[in-house]
Formats: sequence, C-alpha cells, structure tokens
Amino acid sequence: MSNKNAYINISNVSKHFGEVVAVNQVNMQIGAGEFFSLLGPSGCGKTTLLRMLAGLESPTHGEIFIDGKPMSDVPPHRRPTNMVFQNYAIFPHLNVRGNIAYGLRKDKLSKTEMAKRVDEALEMVKLPGFGRRSANELSGGQLQRIALARALVKRPKVLLLDEPLGALDKKLREEMQLELRALQESVGITFIFVTHDQEEALTLSDRVAVMARGDVLQIASPKNLYNQPESIEVADFIGQMNFTDALVRETDNNRVMIDARGLGTIQGWAFGDTDYLKPGKPVVVGIRPEKLSLTTTPPTGGINSVEGELITSAYLGDRSHFYVSVKDCEKPFAVATHEIELPAGQSLGRGKKVWLSWADESLVLLPPAPSGAE
Repeated sequence: MSNKNAYINISNVSKHFGEVVAVNQVNMQIGAGEFFSLLGPSGCGKTTLLRMLAGLESPTHGEIFIDGKPMSDVPPHRRPTNMVFQNYAIFPHLNVRGNIAYGLRKDKLSKTEMAKRVDEALEMVKLPGFGRRSANELSGGQLQRIALARALVKRPKVLLLDEPLGALDKKLREEMQLELRALQESVGITFIFVTHDQEEALTLSDRVAVMARGDVLQIASPKNLYNQPESIEVADFIGQMNFTDALVRETDNNRVMIDARGLGTIQGWAFGDTDYLKPGKPVVVGIRPEKLSLTTTPPTGGINSVEGELITSAYLGDRSHFYVSVKDCEKPFAVATHEIELPAGQSLGRGKKVWLSWADESLVLLPPAPSGAE
C-alpha cells in the first residue's frame, strides 16, 4: 500500500523501555476501512505498537500519522481511535447501558441523543433489550460485545483491539470471529487487531503484519502469507511447514532448480527478495502438509516423488496427519489428507513403505536462517 492511499502511516517507529527494544524501526501503512492484524508471539511488540497508536505509549523514535496528521502531541482522548482491551474493562457497578454510555459523558450530548446512540450500539452488537442487565448477568461472549459497543458508540475512525477474544472458549471464539468481521464490514471503519493466534489472523484480516522481536517480518494478505512466505520464520509461524535443506543448481526468474536433501533434483519457487538465489548457494525448501500426497505405491507419469517410511499417524476427524521418515532428511515429513485409498487387504501402520508426491508449484524456496538464529 502506498503512502498516498494510507489512512494510518507508521513511519520509522521505535519504542525502548530502558535497554529493551520493544518495537524496532517499524514502517507500515494501513488503509481506511481495512481489517489489519498484528500477529506474533508474546513479547514481539504488537501490543506496544497498538498502545502507541492509541496514545497510551509514546514512540522513542519516529512518528505515527492518522489521516495525514502527526499524533505525537495528540492525547488519547483526542485521537480518532478507541480501544477494546483483552479483559474488556467492564464496570461491575454499572448496568449495560451505563457501561456503553460511559465514554459519552463528556461529549455534552442530550439525554435523547445519548439514549439513541446507546440503542444503536446495542443493535450493532446484536444485544437489543440487554440495556438494564448488570455485568454479572452476562456471558463471556456478551461481555465482549458490550466492550465493542462501548468503543463503537464513540464513533471512532479506528478501532484498536488487543486480543479481545482471548478469554473465550474455542467454539465461542470461532463464532465471535465471524461476528467481528461482519461487524467491521457493516460499520466500515479501520480495525487494527492484535493476536498471537495465526488462524484467527488469517480468518479475520484483509492484511496481516507478522512480528517478532520488535521487527515486522512480512506484511501481506492471509493467502499470500500462507502460500508465499518470505522467510523460514514466517513460514513456520503461519500454519505447519515441512523443511529440508538444498543447494541452488540454476535459476530462471522465480523458478529455481535445486538439489534438495532427501528429495533429489527438483524445481521450486521463490517470492519477495530473491537475491539469495545464486547457483551453489544454500536455500531451504518448504512444503505445506496438505500439498503432499501419500500413496502405498509409486506414483506414475513423471510426478515428483520420494520413498519413505511411515512413523506414526493421527486421526483428527476431518483429516488425518501422517508422519513419514525420508532418507537423509533430519525430520519426518508431515502429510495432511482427508482420505487415502488403500488396495484391498492393506493397512497403514508404523514401518509401512509409502511414497510422497507433490507438484512443482507446491515447493517454496526460502533464504537460510541468519547465522546464529535458532
């Protein structure tokens, strides 16, 4: 996204806490009406960056612009943002209407206008008629919706969400993901969402910024992050990935011939900066488990394949995972499949000889991990 199209521009922003660098020279642009997620493990800097957008922290270096205006000297209550916290911060002594209306008290609205705004917010989060209930009468999902209503009633241009679904159980969390995305599309404002859950980020977002150690590793759409990661770290964090080492044999733009450990001479694809693709140089081959096919007989027709031995398997209801040892490869390959057709009388058990096969376009070539990286 170009600066011209950006509603939010984070320009060379860093945040230091003493000698600890929480956010390190981050640059990103976020569009108006975009659902944008900051994704990464604990301590990666995502919440610190969100708090700087809210004005709860100040950058050590750099500047944040919202709608073209620098935010350094703008206090939190004067920014076009509002924030939903992980613990919801619902006031137990106020009923639902009181909680939602709390942020409107300083806006000098008439009682009629305030009541109208609260009613609209309750409709927005699908809780009409809940206004007189107390906080202790609400479920976790209802508390989360009230927190959203309290933030949206102020009509911010940017809603900041700090892991707002983290306290919910898995089923409710999945339901609220769909509701949250539908809500964002209906109100049409920019959502910036912090999460450590990669599946949640892929489900909700227009684009995702993957962060680690205060740095932004890659910004892309969920589909491109999953299919075209630009580093081992991103590939490994977004879903599951099989890796093996290789050497570059020859290149043709992004299409590369390689000698891969355990897989032989094969072709793969590289994305992003491809300066590392030089003949004789090391690369890492990545392939998603669902991109591999598993058979008990060698595939025919010139398909890429390799022989292996089944180590173990796991049945997960909608799919099965198989783990296959391949000669010269350090780790077994994971294969995810819905169904495997077996010849009559055959079964898949530990030690069974199997074949893995894949399409050329399924392989992703990644730069080796930096020296000293884990």
